[in-house]
Amino acid sequence: MLEHGAHPTRAGLTALAQAKLAYVEFVLDLAHSHQGKVFATMVPQGAPRPPNDQAMRKDYAFFLERFYHFLNQMPGDPMGFLVFDELDKSASHVLLGQISRYFLRTANGRTRSRLIVPEPFFVHSDLSSLIQVADLVAYITSWGLRLPRMPVTTRPELTPLVEAIKRMRYSRRTEGGQTVWGVKEVRDLRTRER
Repeated sequence: MLEHGAHPTRAGLTALAQAKLAYVEFVLDLAHSHQGKVFATMVPQGAPRPPNDQAMRKDYAFFLERFYHFLNQMPGDPMGFLVFDELDKSASHVLLGQISRYFLRTANGRTRSRLIVPEPFFVHSDLSSLIQVADLVAYITSWGLRLPRMPVTTRPELTPLVEAIKRMRYSRRTEGGQTVWGVKEVRDLRTRER
């Protein structure tokens, strides 16, 4: 199929699809075996957004909170790096400004900069295999994972891959005994900066 894609056969397409699924399963198993953790926010398309580009969206704030707690549980002196897929240069500049203001102007941001380098990196997913892993996780999460109160429409063929994602979800117990998950639904992206 890869050499003669202009003339696909049913058997060739089936073999290619099976090879792609096997690759994704292998990558997720490899990430799990190296203690990979999944952090994700799921946002409905119609979720209210901040009124301007100055305020950081709530989904990023939730991610930074959970990432900070994850790093805080690690032994030694860990430092976390933020790596984003650069899709559009102007959007990247907006996000840079939002993250800079979060780490400089909010109490939570200043506290979390102790463990998270407050200057993100931007890479192209076609050049970085780790960003491709994040893309796979995002795709599977988006089309296959559902949290309570979310519409249940999913792609059932993704169920085995969703189970692999669930095994890698970050979670922690609070002092009050509640479980906080690294995968969260955020219905409103507006946030109040402190």
